[in-house]
Amino acid sequence: EWHKAKVEAMTLDLALLRSVQHFAQAFKAKNLSLHMLVCNAAAFALPWSLTKDGLETTFQVNHLGHFYLVQLLQDVLCRSAPARVVVVSSESHRFTDISDSSGKLDFSRLSPSKNDYWAMLAYNRSKLCNILFSNELHRRLSPRGVTSNAVHPGNMMYSSIHRNWWVYTLLFTLARPFTKSM
Repeated sequence: EWHKAKVEAMTLDLALLRSVQHFAQAFKAKNLSLHMLVCNAAAFALPWSLTKDGLETTFQVNHLGHFYLVQLLQDVLCRSAPARVVVVSSESHRFTDISDSSGKLDFSRLSPSKNDYWAMLAYNRSKLCNILFSNELHRRLSPRGVTSNAVHPGNMMYSSIHRNWWVYTLLFTLARPFTKSM
């Protein structure tokens, strides 16, 4: 019976595309339905670093890993319809763009070099990619019974996402009394 299905824990490292691929293969091997996929993992205020795949870490963890996972599981989502993908983004997506001066996508902004890196901008850009991805996914898959929504959770739930730099911890602490709470 579907409601009694026991699913063992599976691990996924979004900073390693091979891990994403192995996770998707392992999930597919279980031959389970997938009615809800929440893409919620994120990195914030990381110092510049590259993943083993050669991409800037914030971009890969916050966006590309989720994007790849959804692409690999797209057939399962469609077969499981009705299904939904929820992409957790951020209001910070409003404070950046990923286009060059002519309006074309600038790939160097997605995975910048160390000299062009600023942690907050990398986070903002990854979250803009989340929004654009969710919108396009919805456009393509909603006719097949799969909806996609991007959401901004706000500062309602405390997390330690800002733990990598004390300045962000201070800013989050000062802003907290002026934001909505549960």
